[in-house]
Amino acid sequence: MAAKPMIFVIEDDLDTQEMIVRFLLAKNYRVKAFANAEEAIETLRNNVLACDVLLTDFMLPKMSGMDLINMLLAEGLRAPIIMMTAHKTAEIAAEATRAGAYDFITKPLRFPQLQISIERAVKLNKIRDENELLKSVVASKEGSGIQGLIGKSPKFLQALDLAKRVASSNASVLITGESGSGKEVIAKAIHQMGKGNKLPFIAINCSAIPENLLESELFGHAKGAFTGAIDKKIGLFEEAQGGTLFLDEIGDLSLPLQAKLLRVIQERKIKRVGENQFRSVDVRIISATHKNFRKEIANKTFREDLFYRLNVIQIQVPPLRERPEDILPLAEFFLKKYISLNNLAPCTLTSEAKEQLLKNPWRGNVRELENTIERAVVLSNGNKISAAEIAQQNSVEDEILNQDSFDDGFYLPKSPILPMEEVVLRYMSFALEHNGGAKDQTARDLGINRKTLYLRLRDNKLMVPNH
Repeated sequence: MAAKPMIFVIEDDLDTQEMIVRFLLAKNYRVKAFANAEEAIETLRNNVLACDVLLTDFMLPKMSGMDLINMLLAEGLRAPIIMMTAHKTAEIAAEATRAGAYDFITKPLRFPQLQISIERAVKLNKIRDENELLKSVVASKEGSGIQGLIGKSPKFLQALDLAKRVASSNASVLITGESGSGKEVIAKAIHQMGKGNKLPFIAINCSAIPENLLESELFGHAKGAFTGAIDKKIGLFEEAQGGTLFLDEIGDLSLPLQAKLLRVIQERKIKRVGENQFRSVDVRIISATHKNFRKEIANKTFREDLFYRLNVIQIQVPPLRERPEDILPLAEFFLKKYISLNNLAPCTLTSEAKEQLLKNPWRGNVRELENTIERAVVLSNGNKISAAEIAQQNSVEDEILNQDSFDDGFYLPKSPILPMEEVVLRYMSFALEHNGGAKDQTARDLGINRKTLYLRLRDNKLMVPNH
């Protein structure tokens, strides 16, 4: 399996260090803690261990956080650095950012805020690595000719052609398609080809953040706006100023947030939570969904007026099963990518493995193909990947398809007997699918509150099934 992100924590207060480490371990990160900067620097210099994110206190025993940042960047550290401090001053935050820190967090720590900051930093690091790899790999690929995109099937090239034509405009774009089909990749391509390509591209998955935090994430908040808001926060609209804001899974926005987003689009102004002041924003909005908006509008779960504001230009990304010409080029790209990222010896796909790839229905689209190749690369014992190694990835899905079902469509395997907790989780997933992803209705049907449902889904990494 692919390694979990490694977080280095430099904190001389051992009680605080222990709390941070326990929190990160509970969130499935790997963690290495240091009581001083010297140990961390030595570890990095000797290549004993690499980190994906470095979280450090501002005040350290023998050097300041600024000195540490300058030293690490001078030695070529590429991992994002997040600074922690008890000094709540804008000057320190600005100084840390100018020195090269990715983010700045005040103490006492708010762990949800810390988690969001680390998740963003991990994603930033991953994007940097992928972009470097794309530059070397995509240059030699047949296909679209656009950096980061691989595909030569007619349907995919048609979607790319529309993306090229709309890129130079400021029109809102709605990208539709099944989950895993590459909607965010198309959104990034539109940004790269647009006139604001040197400005930020900010992406957020609207279904991945709790509703009570999403408004603050989008619009920011004032100090004291709610419990735990110990400092002001700039929202993603302001972060994306002049650039592009990509709203993934826009169909999962609550109706109140839909109304606020509509007003922002109409007036080009945002108001932070807890403030009365309006702030002008110049942001291009690209949104994406796997849902059928006509059905959502008919069910009164999505505002029709917002749909028309978002759907100025619609780009339909075809599922992978409708673009078989792209399967092998994508597989070859992912093969090189994960060989490089895992520092493995080169390996190739056998002709039988390629045939197996072409026969697979790819219900999870490009994301499933990527996961299949990654798993095959990591677990391969030789320089050839066989058809059996490709097929093994799909054996669990085949087992799920070979199931008994109740009359209402809820599936359970024939054997063995499942633990009660697993049955409960599967039924919750089924209920969510049955209600088209509507969490409020699902919670009512199950007789639980929405927060309980969300926490169970989040903690067990359950996703809304595709339609």
